[in-house]
Amino acid sequence: MSLEKITGLLGDSAQSLLEHKCTTIAKEQIYQPSADFIDNVWSQSNRSINVLRNLQAIHSNGRLGNSGYLSILPVDQGIEHSAGASFAPNPIYFDPENIVKLAIEGGCNAIASTYGVLASVARKYAHRIPFVVKVNHNELLSYPNNFDQILFGTIRDAWNMGAAAIGATIYFGSEESNRQITEIAEAFEYAHELGMATILWCYLRNSDFKKDGKDYHTATDITAQANHIGVTIQADIIKQKLPTTNGGYNAINFGKTSPIVYDQLTSDHPIDLCRYQVANCYMGRVGLINSGGESKGASDLADAVTTAVINKRAGGTGLISGRKAFQKPMNEGVALLNAIQDVYLEKQIDLA
Repeated sequence: MSLEKITGLLGDSAQSLLEHKCTTIAKEQIYQPSADFIDNVWSQSNRSINVLRNLQAIHSNGRLGNSGYLSILPVDQGIEHSAGASFAPNPIYFDPENIVKLAIEGGCNAIASTYGVLASVARKYAHRIPFVVKVNHNELLSYPNNFDQILFGTIRDAWNMGAAAIGATIYFGSEESNRQITEIAEAFEYAHELGMATILWCYLRNSDFKKDGKDYHTATDITAQANHIGVTIQADIIKQKLPTTNGGYNAINFGKTSPIVYDQLTSDHPIDLCRYQVANCYMGRVGLINSGGESKGASDLADAVTTAVINKRAGGTGLISGRKAFQKPMNEGVALLNAIQDVYLEKQIDLA
């Protein structure tokens, strides 16, 4: 996809997104994704040789291979959102092989899915595309629903099926978050011992994060702190929702923050909001990938490209987009994934 086509998909926001210059956190302070990111950044860390090898394998695969950027297909929604709600729009994805085929044909760096999905085709595909086993889920078949993340298998089982990495979710702000932080910190430690990389879905979940009709689950100040806790427990990649607002701490009146966050380190511009998320990932030492969000139909392509432009110009590492890709015919899903990747391949779209 050409820069002209990308600009057209951005619509009225094109100039604002493509020409914005950050005056909050300078781009020189960000560890920008690059072909030698593992050598220059991760090699300084405590990660083992095997973890570095698996991180490099993920970074080297697919259309974005050796660019420093990542495009990951996540298909774990069958647990929380239900298989029916997730796959009814395109029933071929009840078959796990088609999920992996979409990731491969879509040129993704990796496929992230459940123990069951990846185990069912591991011998055929684990050597062809890096596997990211999602180890915990919010299971909503129990009634009444309990919003919690529980482990669905063992870390060694993920290693046995040839996974390059594990993924996990923590619901920061929830009643169960302390247990989840401890549980996943231990899981990540063991995954690193076995040589696998780690990806953390850093999501907020608390009904009190909605105040006066405004939803602060995607406020940059609170999501950024979730990121900071995530990198503290040694996540190698952070997955976070794109910020849509700010001032969550002050509106909800909890926790601690500083006026400097709002006066100097952020602005109302979406790239500046996302850059603050990147800053809380150790200034980009740990890559930030933003989620693609739910499928909305006709606007999916434009929405995905917009998110990719914001993430890339903020200093992020890529996009992890699932429902926008698999809830449509495979050829359209492949085209959407390729469009996302084209944003990261376009050299004229650079760090703001």
